[in-house]
Amino acid sequence: MSEPRIARLLVLGGARSGKSTFAEQHFAHAPAVDYLATSQVPDDDPEWVERVRVHRRRRPSHWTTIETLELAGELSRETTTPLLIDCMTVWLTRQMDLAGIWDERPGCDEALKAAVEEAVGAFARATRPVVAVSNEVGQGLVPAEAGSRRFRDEMGVLNMRLAEVVDEVWFCTAGIPARLK
Repeated sequence: MSEPRIARLLVLGGARSGKSTFAEQHFAHAPAVDYLATSQVPDDDPEWVERVRVHRRRRPSHWTTIETLELAGELSRETTTPLLIDCMTVWLTRQMDLAGIWDERPGCDEALKAAVEEAVGAFARATRPVVAVSNEVGQGLVPAEAGSRRFRDEMGVLNMRLAEVVDEVWFCTAGIPARLK
């Protein structure tokens, strides 16, 4: 008898589209879930603090929250505990910060590409159920500022690369999920 296939899902959507709620519902009946939070909560941003508080309140108490940028380590961990990553958009922003994209630091493009490839490879090799949440940021107006255009483009590339290696891709609009793959 063959081993059951481990499901890897990518859940896309715009801001307040219902993507995080949909992703959380996917593991609603799991006895344990590792919730990987990629965001740092700045004390000086009350709106962001409130967003994070709402997300935390919605999660079941038996879920374990892991706050890290080290996706590869969590994705490759030998466990059957499902992993929910929220979100790849914040992860990419922080990777762009670390690589020095905004300052055009020497080697920044290569550093970012390496981080993205490491993450995509880890998704492809994941041996545990994974749901990753990510924003679709390329469907609106073309940003006026070069840095914003760069972010939009990098986010599009990351989403495409993840979509290639996951088993299912979902898109949420107005709280309604639609399966794309």
